Amino acid sequence: MDIIQILPQLLSTGITFGAIYALVGLGFVTIARASQIINFAQGEFVMLGGMITFFLLNKIHLPYPLAALFAILIVVIIGFLLHLLVIYPLRKASLPILLMATLGASLFLSSASALLFGTLPKALPPFSARAPFEIGNISVSPQSLWVLVAAFLTLFSLYLLSHRTLLGKAMEASSTDPLGADLTGISRNLMIFLAFGVSAGIGSVAGIFITPIFYVSYHSGILIGLKGFIAAVLGGWGKHNGAILGGFALGVLESLSVAFIPSGYKDAIAFIVLLLILYIRPKGILGSPFIDSRRW
Repeated sequence: MDIIQILPQLLSTGITFGAIYALVGLGFVTIARASQIINFAQGEFVMLGGMITFFLLNKIHLPYPLAALFAILIVVIIGFLLHLLVIYPLRKASLPILLMATLGASLFLSSASALLFGTLPKALPPFSARAPFEIGNISVSPQSLWVLVAAFLTLFSLYLLSHRTLLGKAMEASSTDPLGADLTGISRNLMIFLAFGVSAGIGSVAGIFITPIFYVSYHSGILIGLKGFIAAVLGGWGKHNGAILGGFALGVLESLSVAFIPSGYKDAIAFIVLLLILYIRPKGILGSPFIDSRRW
């Protein structure tokens, strides 16, 4: 088939993937803006959002909206526990040690999910009509539009939190100017604690919105977490709008690559992009307030 003919459909698919990566990337950025910690358990928050919703919907038989709400609350609590049990005891450790701690937490959550929910992939029913609708030569799933809405509503909510509330400004101050935060009475540990809860909530929302499109299993959080991290780095580490831009850029690049390489190699595109952006522009597309390119 001519590439020109399938290009609109590839772009549509890429935008959907991009919205997913953007949502995951926003979770990474939320913690980074409060603590500069890279939380590699973020992908597990996404996986748990889908898994727990599936369990509450199909095993406990809660209504869909109530199952989703409880799933978000449970994952937020898990985010708080991750900070209290893993990050807080290591609060004086170096960033590489904290990074390894979050990797360990990721493996623990993945293994615990396999024990609790089983190893078979899970899927949620779509939020609205199942049948895709046609726009010219493009087939669009209604659930894809829900994912887009979720990404932009999350971005807008984080903007309001960061720029319109004292809590959001205190969270950023604890990372960008720790000494100044201490002098003004801001508890950095409390801000990081809250940031983990917020990022866990964002991850769970992402999981709930994407599980009707893709199957989720106990090991699916690792790959999607890495791609969300790459999206955040690509757009500009530490910037919410950078995570959105990086997510869409990565999703479109992955989707377009299918026209030129076997689909089995599609996942490698994300890691090639990461290597290129670190080599060419470490601060990302929009620039990062946390990375000094002179060190590269």
